[in-house]
Amino acid sequence: MKPIKVGLLGIGTVGGGTFRVLRRNQEEIARRAGRAIGIAMVADTDLDKARAAVGDFARVSADAWEVVGHPDIDIVVELIGGTGIARELVLKAIENGKQVVTANKALLATHGNEIFAAAQRRGVSVAFEAAVAGGVPIIKALREGLSGNRIEWIAGIINGTSNFILSEMRAKGKAFGDVLKEAQALGYAEADPTFDIEGIDAAHKLTILAAIGFGIPMQLSACYTEGIARLTREDIRYAEELGYRIKLLGVAKRTAQGFELRVHPTLIPAKRLIANVEGVMNAILVKGDAVGQTMYYGPGAGAEPTASAIVADLVDVTRMHTVDPRHRVPHLAFQPDLLSNLPILPMDEVETAYYLRLRVDDRPGVLADITRILADLAISIDAMVQKEPGEGEQQVDIVMLTHLTREKHIKAAIERIESLPVVRAKVTRIRLEALGAS
Repeated sequence: MKPIKVGLLGIGTVGGGTFRVLRRNQEEIARRAGRAIGIAMVADTDLDKARAAVGDFARVSADAWEVVGHPDIDIVVELIGGTGIARELVLKAIENGKQVVTANKALLATHGNEIFAAAQRRGVSVAFEAAVAGGVPIIKALREGLSGNRIEWIAGIINGTSNFILSEMRAKGKAFGDVLKEAQALGYAEADPTFDIEGIDAAHKLTILAAIGFGIPMQLSACYTEGIARLTREDIRYAEELGYRIKLLGVAKRTAQGFELRVHPTLIPAKRLIANVEGVMNAILVKGDAVGQTMYYGPGAGAEPTASAIVADLVDVTRMHTVDPRHRVPHLAFQPDLLSNLPILPMDEVETAYYLRLRVDDRPGVLADITRILADLAISIDAMVQKEPGEGEQQVDIVMLTHLTREKHIKAAIERIESLPVVRAKVTRIRLEALGAS
């Protein structure tokens, strides 16, 4: 059977890894796919780098449009990144009847609805396992392995840079800024780390996971996003004393009123497996009504871990190459005309528990004033610790864990607490998720 010819857009770290994995495992891949898969063309603006990476095994061009329009190319792999030219190239490849594989989470989270609709009309596939959690096969698990389940919630550590920073802050007691510099020196964080530390990268990935898990359109703009830059080592230490770890968590939940879609720092009980995921590793918990909780763990980035997912998509697309499009697995797991129209809940309506840290004057009656405000808003306290003041200090930290309450209630409580003359700093609020079996 004639080999499948792949056009690769971008031969950077991941593109080079994909080329190497395809070459190294070509016999095994052909046995799985039923025919050989090879990269026939590579497009990259750095021609010297591209030629050094692929040698004489593929034709090299500086023109990506040539690749997406070439009649011999069966599958286009987009590894350019971003949402500008990448979108145009992917849509053109689809228009030309090419199957598409991409690792571009920003592109899909932002323009996925348009891209999948175009692919549906043209009868081609868009595969994107590598767009979330690198080498962890979470897309396939949600789209196929758990298709007998009604997914109740998804919670994931899906940004390795943030997880490395929080792990180092906890293990070494370092401040956020110091660990960020260390992450940049090690190559875990970019020179501009905004996408990672402000939760934007995780929001892209969570938008994709929620769409597949719940059968809803991509809705990045509705995802509440909060990063880790304001976390302190004191909060990490206090959480540890209370039996919790702080992680940047992406949370998607099904409720009777709609879906929750949120990324933010989260206290997780230290006894949970996901709380013990350290360094740059990723982990995703999925709760299905039939299977219960399942967890998916592994490297969320890197040349060959990500290439592993890209090549898996190439194998899948090759297997389905001649199948009637109506019989393929839908892009978002559910039939495109049967997606849910339940809304994404505004953050004010989300219900969760909270960690609160207050810096207050060390005097009688302070705690009574604070608890009275919480009681007025029907917020009950699950645990509380009052720290001893340092020598000569007139102020003290009070740390509270609340039971479940709505976000709008906790915001109202914080506003009233901060107006008390005995409260000497902004209240620190971190959400808490038990992630139990229920």
